[in-house]
Amino acid sequence: MTLVTYIAPDFTAPAVLENGEVTENFNFWSYIKDKPCVLFFWPMDFTFVCPSELIAFHERIEAFKNRNTKLVGVSLDSHFVHKQWRNTPIEKGGIGKVSYPLVADIKREIQKGYGIEHPEAGVALRASFLIDENRVIRHQVVNDLPLGRNVDEMLRMIDALAFHQTHGEVCPAQWEAGKSGMQASSDGVAKYLSEHFSDLKRSSTKL
Repeated sequence: MTLVTYIAPDFTAPAVLENGEVTENFNFWSYIKDKPCVLFFWPMDFTFVCPSELIAFHERIEAFKNRNTKLVGVSLDSHFVHKQWRNTPIEKGGIGKVSYPLVADIKREIQKGYGIEHPEAGVALRASFLIDENRVIRHQVVNDLPLGRNVDEMLRMIDALAFHQTHGEVCPAQWEAGKSGMQASSDGVAKYLSEHFSDLKRSSTKL
């Protein structure tokens, strides 16, 4: 199920804030206000792929701030477990003092509301949602449990959305910040392909 083009569901739940404080009533819409946001889910604390993802998000927090984009994470663990995981050193399997809220979805209502609950395990899949300043979901990606995310790809999507909103052009395949966009018309397609066909060619010897 995709929620792209729909309003992001609101929720209120306990959370550990970016400063380490605990709140019983973290409200999503109030927190993001009129800013873009990346809302992401992970299955469980103190597991395997999960800490690498949360650390990767934290290590890029300035990149999100530079794009005026909030970051919020959610899993079904309690806020007490979140706090303990946050207080556990990275070299011992913890995540350290991550700089974004960790929401406790104990009743699993949030992951169900976003349609990303694993049908057998009951945990959240590795889902990420890019939400614009009007609370509309513009991008969604969902990975199965063994597959970690590429956080840099989410930054690319934030840049793509900002480019479209600023210039009115669409972003073709392989678009990156600094590259040309495309006018959404037959002439625009023809012009782009005639000038930028090389951008679509495979460039990496690793592929």
